Amino acid sequence: MTRSAVWLSLVGLFAVGALAAPAGQTSAVAVAVVDTSVDSTSAPPAIDALGAEWERWTNGRYRLTPGDVFDLTFPFVPELNQTATVQPDGYVTLKDIPDIRVQGRTVGQAKADVLAAYSLFVREPVFSFTLTQFEKPYFVATGEVAKPGRYELRGATTLTQALAMAGGTTSGARTSQVVLYRRFGEIGLEATQINVARMLAKKDLSEDPLLRPGDTIVVPKSILGKVLPILEVVWW
Repeated sequence: MTRSAVWLSLVGLFAVGALAAPAGQTSAVAVAVVDTSVDSTSAPPAIDALGAEWERWTNGRYRLTPGDVFDLTFPFVPELNQTATVQPDGYVTLKDIPDIRVQGRTVGQAKADVLAAYSLFVREPVFSFTLTQFEKPYFVATGEVAKPGRYELRGATTLTQALAMAGGTTSGARTSQVVLYRRFGEIGLEATQINVARMLAKKDLSEDPLLRPGDTIVVPKSILGKVLPILEVVWW
């Protein structure tokens, strides 16, 4: 069999396999993924929640996340001086008061919460709230990108800009089905399927979403991307 025949046979097999995929697999993807081509007027409530969450993260103030560390200094009540770490569940344990949830709160808001808690037994408490360790905003790009990895998120960055930062997509990428995974609020994980190929072909980036800290971009393989590794083995 010639090399050309091998090429055509393999491509044909993969194409048929893709067309003959079980219907159950397709419906499973439809349930897990939100297609951005849906009319925005009929978008599910989860999308509205995502928008509200993005507004919270882009109002110009840093918001506390698990792992952040801050110092509380009471100049007139030094026995209350302490260093606190935001726990994985978003709460902090402080001296002599119940745990306080600070995840998603700005420094000013968290300080107000601490003030309210200590005001129950300290008259007009005076203290400083100093954030000493915090996580820099980031996003993750993986799958069929030239440089998969974790990248620092500096300012407003869109999905296509993030892909460019990751070196662009590979020749075997299925850019019509890029998936953006995002955690928001306390609801859980949202997966949004985005047709980047269509956006670029139409030269219309109105559907190009802004990233939020912690987002993960997954670029899947196309049929050609799955065939190429096999062809390399057969060819050589």
